[in-house]
Amino acid sequence: MARFIYRMENILNIKYKMEEQAKQEYMTVRMRLNEAEEELHNLENRKAGYFELYRQLVSEKLKLLEIEQCKEAIILMDDYIAAQKQVIRSIETELEAAVNKMNIAMQERKIHEKLKENQFEVFLQELNQEEMKEIDQLVSYQYNDTSEKEE
Repeated sequence: MARFIYRMENILNIKYKMEEQAKQEYMTVRMRLNEAEEELHNLENRKAGYFELYRQLVSEKLKLLEIEQCKEAIILMDDYIAAQKQVIRSIETELEAAVNKMNIAMQERKIHEKLKENQFEVFLQELNQEEMKEIDQLVSYQYNDTSEKEE
């Protein structure tokens, strides 16, 4: 029996590896984005805590030094939050690039898989034609052999 050999199998294997690398890169960037968003959430919570502390300090006996420190902490948290949002935007841009790279790798892999399937179909058709040819030859030989015996 004939054996199917895909000439570009090594390229298909490379495409699988490239797709896997793109997926890994995507997951790495996605984890970084999740961590950055978590950090932003923590900073916003800290700011809310400072803001609540500020309200308490203002409503109680006036402690100007503590009030001023709390105010500065709120302003500092605003700066940290703005910087973290910029980090998140940067990571989101990286994530989009990773998604695009992953999609391209998947498309290339699918193209090569389709080429392999098409080549396999052609192989099966050729194999079927060869079998039909052998059957025809066998039938023809048997027919000619029986007709010669009758004469």
